[in-house]
This record gives sequence, C-alpha cells and structure tokens, in this order.
Amino acid sequence: MGIMGTPGTKGAAETTAIHTRLLKCATEIDTSRQYWRNVDPEALPCEAAAVHAGFWFGDKSMDRVKVLLQNLRARFDAFPGALAALHAWPDMDTRTRALICHLHLQLTDPMYRRFTSDYLISRRDALRPEVHFDQVVAFVADQGPGRWTMATRIQFASRLLSCALAAGLVQGRRDPRRLVFPALTDDALTWLLYLLREVEFAGTLLDNPYLASLGLYGEFAEPRLRALRAVQLRRRGDVVEVEWAWPSLQAWVTSRTGRTEVEP
Repeated sequence: MGIMGTPGTKGAAETTAIHTRLLKCATEIDTSRQYWRNVDPEALPCEAAAVHAGFWFGDKSMDRVKVLLQNLRARFDAFPGALAALHAWPDMDTRTRALICHLHLQLTDPMYRRFTSDYLISRRDALRPEVHFDQVVAFVADQGPGRWTMATRIQFASRLLSCALAAGLVQGRRDPRRLVFPALTDDALTWLLYLLREVEFAGTLLDNPYLASLGLYGEFAEPRLRALRAVQLRRRGDVVEVEWAWPSLQAWVTSRTGRTEVEP
C-alpha cells in the first residue's frame, strides 16, 4: 500500500542503537511537563545549574537533575519543532500527556519500542492477553544475548513494565499482568501523525510500531485515523492520500490552543 501526501521537513530520526538510559529514567510524565513548561526552545541546551536553582523538578538533587536533563534532552530536544509545540501547549490533558511521553520514549529507545509494539502485540495474540515478569526478562535477554547480567535484565524488565503501565498498555503490578490498549485521545493521535511527518522512521504512516502500540494496526488503523480533523485520508485502490490541515506540528498546536507561549 502506498501513501501520498505533502512531506514535512525531516530533520530528526528515530533512535536505532540499543542503550541503557531507561535504567536511570522511566517515563517521567510529571517531570516532562515541568521541562516543557520551563525550557526555552530557542536557548538549548539548558544548564543543569540553572534548572536546579530554578527548582524545575522540585527539590531533586543536582545529580538527579543532571540525569533527568540527559534523558529529557534525548527525548525532546532531538525534535525541536515538537519541543516548541510542547512549550506552547500548557493545558494538555493528563491522558494526552502520558501518551506523548510514551511516544517520545518509543522514538528514542528501540528496546522500549520493540517491547510495546512487536512483543506485547504477540502476547495479545496469544490465548491469554497477559504477560509475566519472567517473560519480559527473557525478552530483554534476546535484545542483547550475553550483553547484560541477570541483575541488569531484571532491572530492564521492571522499567519496561512500569513505563508500559504508565502508558496504559498493561494493568496491574503483579503477575499475570493484563494487556490492554490505552484510552487514546484524538490529540495524542494527531500529535503522533504530525510528529512522524517530521521524523525518519521505519515503516509507513499507517503501519509503524507507534500506531501498533496504541492498538492501531491492520484493519484497525485506517478507520480511527479517518475520525481525526487535522488529517484527512483518501483511499484510491492501494494508494492512501493524506491531506494535512496544518503545515507543521507547531502550527497545529497553535491553532488548537490559540496561544503560542506558556502562561506564567
């Protein structure tokens, strides 16, 4: 199936190299909100000393502030248009915020991306839509055979499950953990489509790990996307044409919020 549409300006790409940043920083939904609110997208990167002195993250230590900044820069500074849009969107609802944090974590962490798309989907297709902690440990081992000790694999598994729980992909903190699809807002879905328009990624606009993690794959994707107001899909045989109501992610957020700066 082909997809036609006006391409955005692609200045960033999804991360493909396995790394261990997740071990030090989980989804951080509330922390991310404070970062978006306080950061100046025109003056990056922000200095840890200023962030600590300004109590962006409350009374967290300087060492913790440095760790948070390292991870938040990787998740959001790498997509400057998206960061500017987040800064200009102070009234985002909590469900949309959680999903945007999930999507940016997916973009910048290939293990989390595989876990929340391919792996959890395969578990949902099993007889019982559930997952056990030991199964996640085995999944981690498969991502880097002989690369990590058992203790590290266990820590990774714990992080993956906690992040999936925050995103609404799993329920419960004890085995067996039920697999569910998150309550998906139109704002979060529109954000994803406009973001992918500006990012190099594996897959197509209608077939990718990001939509799949939200339950939108196969026959489920196109009907849900057709309900959006900021994107219009038209099918002609095997070709899907995409019409964008706004030229960029920033333009869409500005039209939605009616303001361009965060209120004090």
